[in-house]
Amino acid sequence: MTGRFVEPPGEDYDPRADRDWRPVTEDAPGVSDREPIGLRERLSLNRMGTFDWDLDDGVMDLDPGAMDVFDLRPDEYDGAPMSLVSRVPPEEALRLDEALAQALRDGHSSYGSYFRIQCRDGTQRWTHSQGRILHDADGMPYRIIGIVREATSELADSALLRSLQQERQRQTVMVQQTTAELARALSVKDVTRVLTDSGGARRFGADGLLLGLVENDRFEVIAAAGLAGEVPDDMMTSRLDDTLPLADTARSRRPLFLSSRSELIARFPRLRPYTEVLPKGSSAFLPLVAQDTVIGSLGLFNAEPAVQSPEARNLALALAGAVAQSVQRATLFDQEREFATGLQATMLPRRLPPLAGGAVTVRYHPASVGRDVGGDWYDVIALPQGRTGLVVGDVQGHDTHAAAVMGQLRIALRAYASEGHTPETVLVRASRFLAELDTERFATCTYIQADLESGALHLARAGHLGPLISNSSRHIDWPEVRGGLPLGLATAFGHDHFPETQLFLEPGSTLLLCTDGLVERPGHDISWGIDALSEAVREGPTELEALADLLSDQLWAAPGSEDDMALLLLHRLPGPGPATTPRLRLHVHQADPSGTAEVRSALRRTLDQWRAGAVAHHIEVAASELIANALTHTESGALVSVELLPGTPRRIRLEVEDRSSRWPRRRSPGETATSGRGLMLVEAFADRWGAEPRGAGKALWCEFTVPDGAQ
Repeated sequence: MTGRFVEPPGEDYDPRADRDWRPVTEDAPGVSDREPIGLRERLSLNRMGTFDWDLDDGVMDLDPGAMDVFDLRPDEYDGAPMSLVSRVPPEEALRLDEALAQALRDGHSSYGSYFRIQCRDGTQRWTHSQGRILHDADGMPYRIIGIVREATSELADSALLRSLQQERQRQTVMVQQTTAELARALSVKDVTRVLTDSGGARRFGADGLLLGLVENDRFEVIAAAGLAGEVPDDMMTSRLDDTLPLADTARSRRPLFLSSRSELIARFPRLRPYTEVLPKGSSAFLPLVAQDTVIGSLGLFNAEPAVQSPEARNLALALAGAVAQSVQRATLFDQEREFATGLQATMLPRRLPPLAGGAVTVRYHPASVGRDVGGDWYDVIALPQGRTGLVVGDVQGHDTHAAAVMGQLRIALRAYASEGHTPETVLVRASRFLAELDTERFATCTYIQADLESGALHLARAGHLGPLISNSSRHIDWPEVRGGLPLGLATAFGHDHFPETQLFLEPGSTLLLCTDGLVERPGHDISWGIDALSEAVREGPTELEALADLLSDQLWAAPGSEDDMALLLLHRLPGPGPATTPRLRLHVHQADPSGTAEVRSALRRTLDQWRAGAVAHHIEVAASELIANALTHTESGALVSVELLPGTPRRIRLEVEDRSSRWPRRRSPGETATSGRGLMLVEAFADRWGAEPRGAGKALWCEFTVPDGAQ
């Protein structure tokens, strides 16, 4: 309005009067200013047409105006409503069907709906349909007569168009999220996971995708998602030529957009045998270019034929650029990581020494995520007198410095062990070596000196996990092993003491050492991982290599551990002759007040390993009394031996030897006596007992029968 008063129009109303108007070139030729215009022509001039849908016969008649609204030629429509699918996308057809279904459910005589059609040139436009539903005498709908009209201009500012804007915003958010995930992807495997996980193709506005990389003038497909079947083997790797779309795109550096599967096969006849694998609809093949170098190409596939709009093409090219940058960055990361892990692998032993009477296998895996390598290591060392040293350790940190410290520490510990030192001495010297290095790192470690001929294990640990032992009956035991502080810290704090523990490995038994990467999981207590490891060993294969593979795959690789892992398995073979008697020997010094408690602790561990059951308590009490007698009534210490005797029933023999020739005397103490009950307890608990001379001294012995089925 101009703000001036406007009188109401009279009988000679002319909408052109007193108004500004612009001359326009008429796009409807052949219509004169005086020629009569029929109804159909009037509708057509307003981009409107009519339809007549016979529900009984399933035939829908469209007049020329309606055909024009749908952008259809006469030869493209056969009267069946389903013929409109070439113009009405599936989601829009659902919108129309729901509007009609709702009118039928509610008993209405009319319905209307806005929907989009896909024009011949690939553009979309809004259309409106309004129909009158005719019913017979029984109230059954039998015919629908209505109009269709172009409504793009009408909906320019409508709520429906705003919903379209919201949909585009949602797609933009999805693209941003995909770009963010690609930015976080470190390795090529991470990139392929982003592209192929649930909804990966949909993030690119596609139903399926293929990703391939250029490698030495060859093209290799490395990821696929959303296709009807697997990519044929001869399509996975190909020459960099024009016979396949991905390779051709990478070779030419030009994107390729095709509207249908038939157009794709016509352009690349080599794909004809694999028609069923390819979606029916449109496809786009985009070169992946990073720093002016083609590194691969990306293929996007849609279920429905369509001509991609300029907006869709630009979006696809932008996403291809993000993928290219991610793939290039991931490739460089993989190369760097391969170099780092290769360097670390050279620091681990290449070959393991042969073992007489046993077998050993090892596994090492770097962390499954992240750039840095770790400081986990293992070692198997040939020792004097036919013994074997077993080492598993972990240097603090996950970087190349940790790997470098690990290499130095492994060599030093191997040197100390090869000299034949006891496990405690080996760890003390290794701790002092680490403390003197120019580093603030510490390390945990378990070292075992194994004699496979006798089965004796002497071990010490520095802040590390103890061993797991599985016997021939698959009984799992985590023996209690005393330990010290981690290497380096122990020396810094002045507590470089690593008490030694003796265990016995029965024939047919397996010992396991590992680093915490095998049992630790974020969000779980370590006891959960230890229980899972115990169960896996109990239920796993008996063959050593198969068991190592199972533990690596099931407990480390499958959950995708963020830590590296070292694993060592030692199996003692059954000997060809009679089984060696399992034996534990400990010395209690005269001036060591804690010696008896240490012996009792070692006895408990050993008897539990031998599954002595309730008789273990009797043996422990008898050992305490005999040791007390030796320390009280002699001037020497005591040598304690306990062994599992062969034969049936199983028997355990306990001996306490001292340097005194004075023979023991059994007494009958009164009610108020404070001593004299030791031998009475031994006699009450043991099945047999006695004393026998031993050179300059004597030995008191007793035997205990282990009940059948004791656990």
